[in-house]
Amino acid sequence: MLLSTYVLAFTAVLTLAYIILIQVYTYWFRKLKPFKAALTFPSTKFSVVIPARDEESSVTKCIESIINGTYPAELYEIIVVDDHSTDNTAKIVKQLSQKYSNVKLLQLAEVLQNQKLNAYKKKAVETGIAHAQNDWIVTTDADCILPDKWLNNFDSYIQQHNDVWIAAPVRFKTKKTWISIFQSLDFLSLQGITAASVSAGVNVMCNGANLCYRKNVFYEAGGFTGIDNVASGDDMLLMKKIQNLYPHNIGYLFSKSSVVLTASMPDWKSFINQRIRWASKSTQYKDKKIFAVLLLVYFFNLMLLILPFFSFLDIHILLYWLLFVGVKILAEIRFMYHITAFFKQRGLLKYFPFMQPIHIVYTVIAGWLGKFGSYQWKGRHVK
Repeated sequence: MLLSTYVLAFTAVLTLAYIILIQVYTYWFRKLKPFKAALTFPSTKFSVVIPARDEESSVTKCIESIINGTYPAELYEIIVVDDHSTDNTAKIVKQLSQKYSNVKLLQLAEVLQNQKLNAYKKKAVETGIAHAQNDWIVTTDADCILPDKWLNNFDSYIQQHNDVWIAAPVRFKTKKTWISIFQSLDFLSLQGITAASVSAGVNVMCNGANLCYRKNVFYEAGGFTGIDNVASGDDMLLMKKIQNLYPHNIGYLFSKSSVVLTASMPDWKSFINQRIRWASKSTQYKDKKIFAVLLLVYFFNLMLLILPFFSFLDIHILLYWLLFVGVKILAEIRFMYHITAFFKQRGLLKYFPFMQPIHIVYTVIAGWLGKFGSYQWKGRHVK
């Protein structure tokens, strides 16, 4: 009985701390003001770097969504870095480069010459930047669809602000399947935290599918040196390095016309592997505040996972567990209400409560394996 009392008390404290955290996120997200593009002539020259591995089914749509955008073609180049693709990705990009003069193909295999790495994507981005001719680097993924005014908005933002690093919103293409809906809701919450953290001046998250930063600042921060042993983190870990140099020049382009669409994982196995990959960089954060938040979220979900088993000692614990989960849902759904409105996906909210058990389990599993396990990604086994 004494053990169950301690467990309940600990869970109650974690629940309170978590609810406060969500309320803080909600407050700062609501304070964000949508970005308004100025009526100026495009002037910024961009180098769009796209790492690609086995993306033959999507790379054409990705490149053509940029080409068909409204930004002047003479002001940007598209550099696709093929990361040892085993399909027709390189062939397709080469054909597109013959059709469009501002599309270039680089082969990572020619750069590495059989050298083995743990962070191939970082090396692909680094290679693209090394060959970039322009001052501003924009990164996205080969499975993304870019909005018409994507580069226009970055240009307008750059002309209005002095930021050296600009994060922007991303969302999944949602299909009518449980796995797709779950991923969309989970990813929307991460995007909400990204926007809220920038609004609060903390800058804890971003996504490499929609980033823009100065080329010289990338090199000033040492590029990926020091974080190149981690497979993930070409976005968030790099942002923290640059933020250490420019703490007041990290921005967020909060615009619905800047939302990049990316593909969700097709099945649960690939989804878990993706989240383990994302979680693997958590211990690399030197900022104690970020690490404390990650620990809070992890242990809160861990307690919600194991608490029902203590009901064998005291059946009343199950009632407390339902209370904790209920409070969690109410706090999060208020946060998600505002996020789904921005991303025009409010219809997904009706599924939110039913996804909670899955979310709790996967958070615990992905967090643990991200630290102590390994995963498969793009046909590679990563420790």
